[in-house]
Amino acid sequence: QVRLVESGGGLGQPGGSLRLSCTDSGSIFEVYDMGWYRQSPGQQREMVAEISAGGTRTYADSVKGRFTIWDNRRNIENAVYLEMTSLRPEDTAVYYCYVNARATVAGLRRDYWGQGTQVTVSL
Repeated sequence: QVRLVESGGGLGQPGGSLRLSCTDSGSIFEVYDMGWYRQSPGQQREMVAEISAGGTRTYADSVKGRFTIWDNRRNIENAVYLEMTSLRPEDTAVYYCYVNARATVAGLRRDYWGQGTQVTVSL
């Protein structure tokens, strides 16, 4: 069973930094893309950053140059991280990690989501 566990959210100051982590507490047969989305109240969930199995990184325009995504697939415990710098109040949202993966050899490729972690940027 795939279970993604997020950590690192909380309160950040404008101009400050926060780091989010997401790890898989189960076991996944094969991981493809990994990434982060966010959702603010009354808004649709939007892509923040993604990283492919080959290491290609994609960022939303609003976070380019401020956020960095990286992963660790060398261990059994797959993990994806998001370093957020130069925080702005508009970065306030619930952040969700996801992995696109096949859980088992015979499993279908699909997205799995974390439970979300709140990030609030405020003085």
